[in-house]
Amino acid sequence: MSLTYTAGSLVAARGREWVVLPESAADMLVLRPLSGSEDDIAAVFPAFEEVRPAEFAAPSAADLGDQRAAGLLRTALRIGFRSGAGPFRSLASIAVEPRAYQLVPLLMALRQRTVRLLISDDVGIGKTVEAGLIAKELLAQGEATRLAVLCSPSLAEQWQGELREKFGIDAELVLASTVTRLERNLELGQTLFDRHPYTIISTDFVKSARHREDFVRRCPDLVIVDEAHSCVASDDPAQGATSAAANQLRHELLRRVSADAERHLLLLTATPHSGKESAFRNLLGLVRPELATLDLESPAGRAKLAEHFVARKRADVREYLTKEDGLADDSLAERTAFPSDRWTKDEPYKLTPVYRALLDDAIAYARDRVQAAGEQGKREARIAWWSVIALLRSMVSSPAAAAQTLKTRSESATARTAQEADALGSVVAADSAENNRLEGMDVAPGAAESEEAGARLLDLSRRAAELVGPAEDAKLKALTRHLKSLIAEGYHPIVFCRYIPTADYLAAQLEGKLGKKTKIAAVTGTLSPQQRLERIELLAAEAAEAGGEGGDPAVRRVLIATDCLSEGVNLQHHFDAVVHYDLAWNPTRHDQREGRVDRYGQKRDQVRVITMYGEDNGIDGKVLEVLFKKHRQILKDLGISVSVPDETASGVTDAVVEWLLLHGRQGSQESLFEMDEHQESFDRIEREWSSAAEREKTSRSKYAQRAIHPEEVALEVAAVRSALGGADEVRGFALEALRELDALVRDPRDGTGDFTAQPGGAPAGLRDALAATLGGRLVEEDRQIPFRTTPAVGRGEVALVRTDPAIGAIASYVLDSALDADTSGPRPARRCGVVTTDAVTTRTTLLLVRYRFHLTLPSRTGERQLVAEDARLLAYEGAPSRARWLDDDAATALLEARAAGNTHELAARNAIARDLGGLPDLAGHLTEYGTRLAAELDASHRRVRKANEEIVRGLKVVPQEPADVLGVYVYLPQQQSVPTTPGAEA
Repeated sequence: MSLTYTAGSLVAARGREWVVLPESAADMLVLRPLSGSEDDIAAVFPAFEEVRPAEFAAPSAADLGDQRAAGLLRTALRIGFRSGAGPFRSLASIAVEPRAYQLVPLLMALRQRTVRLLISDDVGIGKTVEAGLIAKELLAQGEATRLAVLCSPSLAEQWQGELREKFGIDAELVLASTVTRLERNLELGQTLFDRHPYTIISTDFVKSARHREDFVRRCPDLVIVDEAHSCVASDDPAQGATSAAANQLRHELLRRVSADAERHLLLLTATPHSGKESAFRNLLGLVRPELATLDLESPAGRAKLAEHFVARKRADVREYLTKEDGLADDSLAERTAFPSDRWTKDEPYKLTPVYRALLDDAIAYARDRVQAAGEQGKREARIAWWSVIALLRSMVSSPAAAAQTLKTRSESATARTAQEADALGSVVAADSAENNRLEGMDVAPGAAESEEAGARLLDLSRRAAELVGPAEDAKLKALTRHLKSLIAEGYHPIVFCRYIPTADYLAAQLEGKLGKKTKIAAVTGTLSPQQRLERIELLAAEAAEAGGEGGDPAVRRVLIATDCLSEGVNLQHHFDAVVHYDLAWNPTRHDQREGRVDRYGQKRDQVRVITMYGEDNGIDGKVLEVLFKKHRQILKDLGISVSVPDETASGVTDAVVEWLLLHGRQGSQESLFEMDEHQESFDRIEREWSSAAEREKTSRSKYAQRAIHPEEVALEVAAVRSALGGADEVRGFALEALRELDALVRDPRDGTGDFTAQPGGAPAGLRDALAATLGGRLVEEDRQIPFRTTPAVGRGEVALVRTDPAIGAIASYVLDSALDADTSGPRPARRCGVVTTDAVTTRTTLLLVRYRFHLTLPSRTGERQLVAEDARLLAYEGAPSRARWLDDDAATALLEARAAGNTHELAARNAIARDLGGLPDLAGHLTEYGTRLAAELDASHRRVRKANEEIVRGLKVVPQEPADVLGVYVYLPQQQSVPTTPGAEA
């Protein structure tokens, strides 16, 4: 007669001990090794194999460890957990330690049956991590089975890297450049979205008629939309026709995706409002149709919106979970190291006489061309207008860009109508705040209106080409001076340019001019998104190599880039200053550039920003005066950055160009606000912009996140930290374990937290495990293995996170060797120890206990049965039969106790034997503690999902008895120890 085993019970089979999982049946047991992972799960048939009940063996008094034994064993055990018993199923399996404020969207999501959120946190706060947390949790809980991320193609590879490295989600890229390869492997009747459960898709690619229907029909049950503001159109008639049409197509796609009320949908944007009420309403309508018409002036309306909308500035989360947030104390306070402020400075330069003469002649040509075209018709006038803007912008960018533009045909020259000319010309000549297709925007535009540039343009092109170099290019000379100053102060700057020829020109001209220890690279739209990231990493690697093993502090990195890097790519780990070499014609573009380095993870408290402008070129000074100073004033007055509407920016720049053509550079000293013919237009622009700023500020205040109180977050943060530990614990464990296992460890203590280890001296079992994860050759040749604090590591490197396979291998070896006293070689952790210490005044015993729980978790797709584990420290004073139990904090504090003297080995064995013999006296308390812990876990699950009765109905958390006592450690006050030789320390 075969026995029936309950989920969570222990059995012995195939020479080892296993945990019975809920998927088991009477004739087949699904088992996980007691010290193994989900990858080791096996099925056993009791009718054909011997299976018997098992009990976890008590520790042995003959196997004593030192003062570090308990901490190492506890951490090794916790690293092995991949799904804790708490309400967050995924936090143990991700490679990032989220900030407390980043848990707020996750808590909001778990209170909804179908998750619908608009996440609008400020730039640099971490919307990608917040979305990744929700996605990973929904997938782990079985609430979602497939995932699609919709984003611009330039951000796709970054999304892929973030999901893979931080959340263990391996998503396929579905882009115009990959679709042919992907479709080649499809089976008959299968779509891309059938074959690949996790995808990252170009929004513009999938909105096309060919792919839209396939996607909508096979759309996953979880969709994340990045830069969601680009997927709605406002009702503003001033919005450009091309931009409005593209937005309308994206909006139609998302409207159909969101129409399925059972689909989870996360919309991400840092600019949900931007002063356009209709666009904001359209965005809310995608979240929930009823939100589009909600009365947001009423408390009830705002409360309803708060369930689905989170928008926070850096100031809101810089210090979080403090007494100011309503908490009793600052014990859980979290201070996030955002840069405190940007140091900004506008730096003028003046043209050399030769360059000035060239610009005057170019302006004269432009004036003649516009006048002549105006007499030919509206189409010709608009073609000429955009050709002139291209000419002037390239001319003030660099001699290289000017030479290229002057001999290249204008994009608008092929237009058949004036409207088409505007659509073609504005894309490449303007700097739209809403231009979501940055790819190809850094190509130098054309100024010629026929295939063959006229003699006048070719002459200007020849003259421009002769001005390369610092002798005649005062702008380049000024840049060199500014970069030398930044480098001398220890900064690593990025120089942003508008055009590819300018970036290439600067990289060539600056080579060797900034010192032998400065490494320079250029990144432009000529590289694919992946190649751009590789070029940046190569620059960082070259700088690190030049710095040598000690890390020469004089080595600097300088990156020259176009706006292909102004959105999406995170550069804060490698750079800390921004130079705007080319003044954009919209301040929002500068915000985007600076946001690449001024964000969470930036080690500098202050990011430096230098804006270069031509004092006498007739363009830059006026753009700076009207657009940038107003933009900065709004930021200073309101504390928020408000996007400049395209129509506002283009209105100003059109006026600047008209003025320049009419008056030339000689009129450049006159203020734009003194131009009578434009005064009314500027007054209107000022009013509209100020009004948009006020609306944005009001919306931020009115719709601030109030759905989750900080006290609720504090409860969950405390629970997560207690169950899983933190990044510092993983680093400390890896360092100590590797040293104890005879690896050669080098810790430079340079502030990065990184270190290296050579495993040649380590036990063969550990070397084999590391070889399986890092590569056999690396381990066999005993090379230095870098251990890094960032989760983004290269081949042959280890991330100091609990989910890195190499960290898992070290933890498994430490745990297995502690459980097997016959393991040969060093064993860092032991199941018993006796420590004489000043940390206690009476005999105190610490227990490391593993609890198992059988969880019944209801969901909208049905009940799930799970077995989860939790490791707890319990401590008592005195003898086991009269134990005086300490609280959890006091128990944890014992891990920090250090030996103050030696303990005689025989006395140590006698001391530990007394406690081991008394374990039966402790069984009642351990059971009671497990029952109380199960009740706390049950309450935590219900608390997190309290707004969703359907999900908590039927929830059960049942402790599996008995608990496993993994370790017993006795701490003796110093006067109780028996003096002996140093070798007997335990």
